[in-house]
Amino acid sequence: MKRSPYGAWDSPIGTDLVAASDGRPGFLGAVGGELWWTEPRPSEGGRRALVRRREDGTTESVLPAPWNVRNRVHEYGGRPWAGAIGEDGPVIVFTNYEDQRLYVFEPDGRRDPRPVSPAPAFPGAMRWSEPVVDVERREAWAVLEEHTGPNPTDVRRVLAAVDLTRSGDDAVHRELTDDSYRFLACPRVSPSGAGIAWIAWNHPHMPWDETELRVAEITADGGLAEVRTVAGGGGESIAQVEWTRDETLVFAGDRTGWWNLHWLDPHTGEHGTVLEAEAEFAGPLWTLGSQWFQILAGGDIAAVHGRGEGRLGVFDSWERRMNPVEGPWTEWSPGLAAVGDTVYGLAASAHTGYEVVEVDARSGAAKVVAAEHADAVDRAYLPVPEHRTFTGPGGREIHAHVYPPRNPLHEGPEGERPPYTVWVHGGPTSAVRAVLDMELAYFTSRGIGVVEVNYGGSTGYGRAYRERLREAWGEVDVEDCAAVARALAAEGAADPGRIAIRGGSAGGWTAAASLTSPAAQGVYACAVVKYPILDLALWSGDDTHDFESQYVHSLVGPPGGPLEERSAERSPVHHAERIEVPFLLLQGLEDEICPPAQAELLLERIEGRGVPHAYRTYEGEQHGFRRAATIEDAVLAEHALYAEVFGFEGPGLDLGLAP
Repeated sequence: MKRSPYGAWDSPIGTDLVAASDGRPGFLGAVGGELWWTEPRPSEGGRRALVRRREDGTTESVLPAPWNVRNRVHEYGGRPWAGAIGEDGPVIVFTNYEDQRLYVFEPDGRRDPRPVSPAPAFPGAMRWSEPVVDVERREAWAVLEEHTGPNPTDVRRVLAAVDLTRSGDDAVHRELTDDSYRFLACPRVSPSGAGIAWIAWNHPHMPWDETELRVAEITADGGLAEVRTVAGGGGESIAQVEWTRDETLVFAGDRTGWWNLHWLDPHTGEHGTVLEAEAEFAGPLWTLGSQWFQILAGGDIAAVHGRGEGRLGVFDSWERRMNPVEGPWTEWSPGLAAVGDTVYGLAASAHTGYEVVEVDARSGAAKVVAAEHADAVDRAYLPVPEHRTFTGPGGREIHAHVYPPRNPLHEGPEGERPPYTVWVHGGPTSAVRAVLDMELAYFTSRGIGVVEVNYGGSTGYGRAYRERLREAWGEVDVEDCAAVARALAAEGAADPGRIAIRGGSAGGWTAAASLTSPAAQGVYACAVVKYPILDLALWSGDDTHDFESQYVHSLVGPPGGPLEERSAERSPVHHAERIEVPFLLLQGLEDEICPPAQAELLLERIEGRGVPHAYRTYEGEQHGFRRAATIEDAVLAEHALYAEVFGFEGPGLDLGLAP
């Protein structure tokens, strides 16, 4: 091995490989005996393609560019397609990103997709998610998000039915529910077609705070009757619901402090626990249509579950035990689909990306059937996670994944400790899992260590852990990240003078707040802040999108005093004079969630203070980067910042850091 400066190691992992590896398959679903899903296409402007796997195992992309199977419900998007078997084969309904309309097409009929939802009053005003196809009625039922005015919070949501026999200017829809609930999710029609269940909630709650499980009878003319709440509320979060063959409901609710599985008879009110454990069987409902569990034909339940990880198991309903699915995968995403007693999922590990995996629930046999991972580089260049629990203020636990630098041809200079970057996940009610990330590998293979921190407020560790952040955003997250950084320095793993922090969205908030908070003073030598929140009081109401327009009420405090006072105390824009280290600010110009105005306000406050910084913006990018060119530029810019601050040879990009 060659002794080389940390950060300047030669690596086969280039920015082109990072961009090509961005995104993963999603929204698995069964259509008869076939499996369908969406896949990212970074080289095609970041569109999502629709992929079909026939029963003979052959796979094809069924909608060419520019079709983009994606929607903007909640701005984060939700399940954009559904299918059923009609007289001539599959009938597929999907949302197209450009106009947000609902389309229908029959791939075996060789007809182009037809728009079946009405044209909105203005572009993108009607958005559809989680469609359910009813072949007999020739309808699709879905969550409709209707924007009624110019402001982000001028919005209403209902369950609605779209007539699949009418299209274009003749397209019509009918509303199934009123808009008394601000948010709706997870519509599920019972096996007999006689009932429907869904999840609903209102501001100021987020779906991980409190939701209700609603049910209704479906009348002969396709309307709803006897609409009522049968579970949830009172501080319980229900994240998913499914019907069993005998018309019983199974749902994931956190009444025990963990998202566990429960059952309920909607007609008698009888209920009980399917399985109680100190493990999560669901997670935060950021994406409508997330599916952590599926009920199989024989009555068993396939479920993604765990503490700080998502493993797949099959609950044996007769023996009342969870049987783990064995295999090389350490993480399963909330995207299960079932065909009979076969379950399909998206699974990954520290050295493989997400693959489509088939599991025989009876035998437990599992195999990759699509999107199979192929090593782009020797695995010796890939990082190996160390799962750690650190100690924070007051002795509290902090969970993290530590990735030391790793390269088979290089090691650092003798006696020198490597630089490290603290990666902060978004959300903040979210988590990061230890799976292959080529962007992370880009840095570790060059000699820069990375630690991903699941700070207090992260999901996967029970309700009490995630509620540590209640009214403490900008404090607990900052303190936990700083505690991990200090610990790595104290134990000799990291160079205390070369530690950076980086994050996007809510992670961008924590990264920026760490530069102005006394709790992290002197910890970081620089920061990378991507599409951030920078003023808490200005990230509410019509200054962001409707879904999160009251999120800060629980994270920071209610408006009319606490919110404004704590925002003034914690927000980086109010303490720009405390920023003493270089930083890089990256921003998509079409971001509706964290608008560029937030970044520009910080730039105004930092101007003339002599702090080196750079601001790079990207046309056509929303919240999170999807285009290959953007992803590559962002990685190079981050690498260039570290090179300049940490003192090693960089990638040759001049950031032009402004004083």
